Amino acid sequence: MVNSAELARLCQGSGVELHVIEHPLVAHKVSLLREQSTASATFRQLVEELVTLLAYEATREVRVEPIEVVTPVATTTGVHLSRPRPLVVPILRAGLGMLEGMLRLMPTAEVGFVGMVRDEDTLQPFTYAERLPKDLSGRQCYVLDPMLATGGSLAGTVQFLVDRGADHITAICLIASPEGIERMQKLVDPIGVPCTLVCGALDERLNEVGYIVPGLGDAGDRLYGLAQ
Repeated sequence: MVNSAELARLCQGSGVELHVIEHPLVAHKVSLLREQSTASATFRQLVEELVTLLAYEATREVRVEPIEVVTPVATTTGVHLSRPRPLVVPILRAGLGMLEGMLRLMPTAEVGFVGMVRDEDTLQPFTYAERLPKDLSGRQCYVLDPMLATGGSLAGTVQFLVDRGADHITAICLIASPEGIERMQKLVDPIGVPCTLVCGALDERLNEVGYIVPGLGDAGDRLYGLAQ
């Protein structure tokens, strides 16, 4: 894993606010996800549980507004989610496995989808599908992507959302690489839109084919039973 000095370097002077969640339950579930022998059904359950834990931290800045609440005893003031509702955006296909865990914590959020795939030769992403509101002005967006490896898919999705008017973006990743974080910083710094990255672990590096080391392999394959 990345040491504290490297983590501080990655966080310093960037438009990306990085949060690596240090919690024993998060570390426990990440370790089980890494294990090659973990079956797909167990892997999916662990992802849902882990995302709910990460989402608790990721939604600290979610926008709320006052509301009057009538209790069995008295009337008081509480809060509820502001409108427009937050938009949760899983990056297909692997991000879909994170959606249930996110909605468990924030069930009234709206959901959009972006389909991105990485060209295995160039390691560059391209969009093959999207289902999003045309105007995202004033919207907080929560992007779900299990692995921040080269950063191409996540960076491309962030740019996509900003182009439609999103003014605050939080990305939730299970595992990230230093290279992916640096790519995100290069994109986000010039556009001036606040971007927060919440992840369960920050790993050492990418290998020669763009996989995170030690990582957990291909998250999509492991979620849906296609791992070799």
